[in-house]
Amino acid sequence: MTATDTHQAIHAIWRIEQAKLIAGLARFTGDVGMAEELAQDALVAALETWPKNGVPEKPGAWLITIAKRRAVDHFRRARMRDRKHEDIGRDLQADELAIPDFDAALDNDIDDDLLRLIFTACHPVLSREAQVALTLRLLGGLTTDEIARAFLVAEPTIAQRIVRAKRTLIEARVPFEVPHGDDRSGRLLAVLGVIYLIFNEGYSATSGADWIRPQLCEEALRLGRILAGLASGEPEVHGLVALLEIQSSRFAARTGPTGDPILLLDQDRSRWDQLLIRRGLAALARAEMTAAPPGPYTLQAAIAACHARARKAEDTDWKQIAALYRVLAQVSPSPVVELNRAVAVGMAFGPAAGLEIADALVGEVTLKNYHLLPSVRGDLLVKLGRHAEACAEFERAALLTRNERERALLRERAAACAS
Repeated sequence: MTATDTHQAIHAIWRIEQAKLIAGLARFTGDVGMAEELAQDALVAALETWPKNGVPEKPGAWLITIAKRRAVDHFRRARMRDRKHEDIGRDLQADELAIPDFDAALDNDIDDDLLRLIFTACHPVLSREAQVALTLRLLGGLTTDEIARAFLVAEPTIAQRIVRAKRTLIEARVPFEVPHGDDRSGRLLAVLGVIYLIFNEGYSATSGADWIRPQLCEEALRLGRILAGLASGEPEVHGLVALLEIQSSRFAARTGPTGDPILLLDQDRSRWDQLLIRRGLAALARAEMTAAPPGPYTLQAAIAACHARARKAEDTDWKQIAALYRVLAQVSPSPVVELNRAVAVGMAFGPAAGLEIADALVGEVTLKNYHLLPSVRGDLLVKLGRHAEACAEFERAALLTRNERERALLRERAAACAS
């Protein structure tokens, strides 16, 4: 194996093992920041050693062994002044001596450790921006630069968010644990919200020159699948995964050759990924198996499934979609849900019915700078033949959006109305 091949192998192994490694170390040290540093030390050791000696048979075991030894050294150098560190250092040393097969030890607890890490990274003591950055860093394995580029934020800003998030977790004495009871349900919603936010930013970028950022969607879907494996009894986890699988199936059809957006009704559905659709429908079935009323992610997945099952745009069951949005508005009321309901009602019962719902949202403060409100109103006005009003709405939407591709599309629609 050449040095290049070895480095590629190390990168692939690190991608697979990083989250498990950090999760296992965080359980031993009780400090997510320290766990990441120890994992990085193990990676550096691999980069120095493996090109010369070859990739070990059990690379995950090798990495955890090195990292745990570094942890022991760290606590020894600190002279174990802090009693807690003394206990942890002694436990680590005893664990190292008593369990030579660290790979087996890691596998025994890895599911619990990963679940702990997910809940810790999305702890409510952190801001949503910090939760997203820390989740992508610790569980997604993205570098600070990759996260910054994905969200079009300066790299030092992302670095500061991550550093502050780790410090906040330590200062707040956040336990490295899976919450229980009512606290677990609330915290799980926060975790799902973070994954959903990451996916949405990739699916329809809020700013920049690209309409979609597949890397973020891939990371969100990967995290969702991991969570579904760890919390298989939670229907909303399967609901979210179902939604992400089905939405991801459209990627090849969502943009043209030059990256221009292609709207849902204009997409070539033969390019939709049928494997992802089948996976999504299977996840939706798992979510719907529970006797409990469906949650917001399961309802959104059911809406996405209506689109996925329609081989042609004109086959879409818009009345069913409108009914699902009505239920979603009751389960998780928000102006954005109402705006989406306006679209569905407009398709199912005519543009005038949809416009009535959209018009009622014009004074909504939270939608004041939301470009999709004038965009939806413009679309409905076009269908009613009110082209001058539609043109003004599309122009307003173009001014509000920060995404260059979307702005160009909206201006094209405005120009079409004007002509």
